[in-house]
Amino acid sequence: MQNKLKVINDPVYGFINIENELVFDIMEHPLFQRMRRIKQLGLSSYVYPGAMHTRFQHSLGATFLMQNALNVLESKGLELNADERDGALIAILLHDLGHGPFSHTLEHTFFNGVSHETLSEEFMKIINNDMNGKLGIGIDIFENKYHKKILHNLVSSQLDMDRLDYLNRDSFFTGVIEGKIGCDRIIKMLTPCGEMPAIELKGIYSVEKFLIARRLMYWQVYLHKTVVVVEEMLKMIINRARQIIQNGQNLFASPQLLFFLKNDITQDKIYTKFNGKTPLEYFADLDDSDIYTSIKAWKYSDDFVLSTLCKGLLNRNLFKIEISNDEISQVRINELKNQVISQKHIPEQYIDYFVFSGKLYNKAYSLNQNSPINILQKDGTLCNIATASDISNVSTLAKTVVKNFVVSY
Repeated sequence: MQNKLKVINDPVYGFINIENELVFDIMEHPLFQRMRRIKQLGLSSYVYPGAMHTRFQHSLGATFLMQNALNVLESKGLELNADERDGALIAILLHDLGHGPFSHTLEHTFFNGVSHETLSEEFMKIINNDMNGKLGIGIDIFENKYHKKILHNLVSSQLDMDRLDYLNRDSFFTGVIEGKIGCDRIIKMLTPCGEMPAIELKGIYSVEKFLIARRLMYWQVYLHKTVVVVEEMLKMIINRARQIIQNGQNLFASPQLLFFLKNDITQDKIYTKFNGKTPLEYFADLDDSDIYTSIKAWKYSDDFVLSTLCKGLLNRNLFKIEISNDEISQVRINELKNQVISQKHIPEQYIDYFVFSGKLYNKAYSLNQNSPINILQKDGTLCNIATASDISNVSTLAKTVVKNFVVSY
């Protein structure tokens, strides 16, 4: 395959150089190009109109940061051969390959109990087969099977290239400046320490800012109350469409979406043939456009629940939400149900589509993970950021904050 392009103009980092032909050839594979059609932030554009960027853009940005991180670590003594360097770039380039429509919003909607990481692994194997086994080390790094564990931790840990890019990129496209981090300085402060990269002591304040920014981005963007409402409405739409179809009624949908609405696919069925195609093949053709096209058609459905939900989502006539630090009582939920039944004239048998509850979780840092953020002290010892930091809220960030919500029409 001929390499025709090596420089990409990225709005966040400027010109990105694709440093070798293998990485660029992988980018041209249809499974990678599919990520152009999957929004990074799901339906967050209902709140932040600029949040229209894609998984494709994020993957390129994370790869650019990986190139920079490898350069820094090699300059400080990390020994890598060309195949290991390529493998790290491949692992980060393809780390989000398994995301479905609207990314995390519909994470477990199409495959029951199968994470996007697992689907990424399966898609990587397909590309590897198409490219004569050139992705072997990259897949091993992604799956944490390669002996130089530091490379996996650059792909997936509590301070990895994935998180550095999505915070900066999501901050840029939403306009939420609280999420902007000094990723250049964090990368410059990286130093190899066994299986984990550490941060030199003088970079500690940049890491503190990173953790605080992550917490703020969750509350202001990823778990914004209106984003929660829109995404929950989308889930209800898909659930209702699935129920209609599985009850034997006809409903318009693209062939690939129709397949997942008809079938409950668990991990053991990923490679099972359905009319000559596996669920992975159906999923490879599924993106945001399938969902939007179907919703536009479903707003005219004879089914009251489906048409009402679709009209509300398309026209931004959104449900209301109450968020509380305390458990929301069943008495309050029943009260809302009675209000919706009487005021909105919703038939009682459909009320669970119009009043429902759930929980929100926010944890910026984990003390118990196998991938701590370590600070390299002047005496050469390593210290967890929660201990090394002189501000108390870093250790506070390790506590999971749980909030409860109820959504009503």
